[in-house]
Amino acid sequence: MPTSLRMKELSGTAVPVRGDDIDTDRIIPARHLRSITFDGLERFVFDDDRKEAGGAGKAGGARGVHPFDDERYRGATVLVVNRNFGCGSSREHAPQAIHRWGIQVIVGESFSDIFFGNSAVIGLPCVTASPSDIEALLTAVEKVPSTPVTVDLDALACVHGSVRFELTMPRNIRDAFLSGAWDTTGMLLDRFDEVRDVAARLPYVSGFTQR
Repeated sequence: MPTSLRMKELSGTAVPVRGDDIDTDRIIPARHLRSITFDGLERFVFDDDRKEAGGAGKAGGARGVHPFDDERYRGATVLVVNRNFGCGSSREHAPQAIHRWGIQVIVGESFSDIFFGNSAVIGLPCVTASPSDIEALLTAVEKVPSTPVTVDLDALACVHGSVRFELTMPRNIRDAFLSGAWDTTGMLLDRFDEVRDVAARLPYVSGFTQR
């Protein structure tokens, strides 16, 4: 397995987005789904929420500015959320937009099953913790945004300064990230000669003749 696909520890500053039941239409509004690729979706992540909070581009942590427009969280690679994040529509554009914005891991109370699965297949781990631990992390990040958050998938632990707590993640998904097996497409491409050999032996692939 290529070592570049393995994820053991992810570390970086965090952006806190509070609120339960943040659905995929809030993450990436439907009007931005017309594209046939995911390119550029990061520009529209939380588009309506950001506009309602005061408009994209306002900086300096001003009151009412959405965290994704707050200069204090610029360059963050960790997203901290509350309960049932990514619910609603099954659109895979939601994790794509978040990931392309720069987020490498999401820490929350819980996630929609479909959002969780869509995130895993693009290499965006979603890990969970208790409501009290998430509240402590949200508060700590808001207080000292420059302190890195470290998510250790091997030890299933999260650290932000003096805040440290245990994480949970389904074992099979955790093993896939630790081994690099999350990237099934990459695995096939990396061993494509073997894929061709197998395809050549399958009668329903190679056993047809042209007339």
